[in-house]
Amino acid sequence: MELDKYDQALLNGEYGETKQKMMEILLALGKIYEAEKFIEVKSVQVSGASFKTIGDAGLSWLNTLSGKAVVPSFLNPIGMPRDEWQNLGIPDDFAKKQLEVNAAYARLGIRLTCTCTPYYFNIIERGDHLAWSESSAVSYVNSVLGARTNREGGPSALAAALTGKTPYYGLHIVKNRVPQIDFHIDDPAATKSWTNAHYGALGIIAGAISGNRIPFFTDIRPNRDMLKSLGAAMAASGAVALYHVNEITPETRFPFFKKHIEEDDREVVEIEVAEIEELFGSLEADVIALGCPHLSEEELEELASLLENRRVVMPFYIFAAEELRAKHPDLCNKILSSGAKIVPDTCMVVSPLMDKAGVVMTNSGKAFTYLPGMCKATPLLGTLEECVRAGCGE
Repeated sequence: MELDKYDQALLNGEYGETKQKMMEILLALGKIYEAEKFIEVKSVQVSGASFKTIGDAGLSWLNTLSGKAVVPSFLNPIGMPRDEWQNLGIPDDFAKKQLEVNAAYARLGIRLTCTCTPYYFNIIERGDHLAWSESSAVSYVNSVLGARTNREGGPSALAAALTGKTPYYGLHIVKNRVPQIDFHIDDPAATKSWTNAHYGALGIIAGAISGNRIPFFTDIRPNRDMLKSLGAAMAASGAVALYHVNEITPETRFPFFKKHIEEDDREVVEIEVAEIEELFGSLEADVIALGCPHLSEEELEELASLLENRRVVMPFYIFAAEELRAKHPDLCNKILSSGAKIVPDTCMVVSPLMDKAGVVMTNSGKAFTYLPGMCKATPLLGTLEECVRAGCGE
């Protein structure tokens, strides 16, 4: 690989042992993927933040590291809220370990934003090179915002944070971002009434078919929250880090992509609306869990409206970034007055909250995919309105 003076100095240990190790990680990654050089990144999102997922081994490794991040770097959701975790029944031994994980990342200069939606609170521009790691966030910034990142592992993202560099390969290169599989809907008119949950269901199906290929959708007109749901589910059921929606996502409007869309031969898959509807179950919920990925401002507003003058009759958890919660106290108070709980900093998948919770009703295709394996819970998919009605015993 081509190394500049800074790269070589890092490898030589001139910036310390930790950064030397981090550069060695990135160099090995670059060689595996035949990258020609390293590039600078504008920001980094670091996963491996919950003690539930990294365990004692991951915590021990973090405690061996030193140095500071050299670019803006954000932490993924952790295993519990930073404050008020005692009110949620988080075990003391888990909380102790999680606080140690938090301290380790803070010591390395990683911002404890603890959200899977840092794109709501930071300026991300089309063409920005990033090193992000959480699957739904990678999908969103690549697809909806037109930035460029591979799906980094926890160590490679942390290495990028501490060095400011990442290997130039994969989705950083424009020619690697063209569609590879086409999806059509058998009844496009039916999609006009679809909710975020329907797009999550579409993502469950399309992601499983796509694997790690780049999907291209026609026949749908999703808004940004629907795109978030679609991409998050495809990243969970498959390994989709980038997708395109004709005339909706930014790269489909540029001549280079239009040429490939029109001329390339790709597999074409038709998904029936009936397949989408079959994913919506009829079990009786034990718990309602919303916000996977974390809620947007628009989703928070809609939920506050739906819960106004209602009372929940079962555990009802809403996951959102602390920054969003702090920005909208009036909306949050409307939600809290219903008896629902707003839980910042964590998510239903990486927290012990949903472990063996029974039937968990959600409007998230991503959560629907992950809950059985990561929480040993039974998922039930419903629209936001259906989740509210069920949670209020209606």
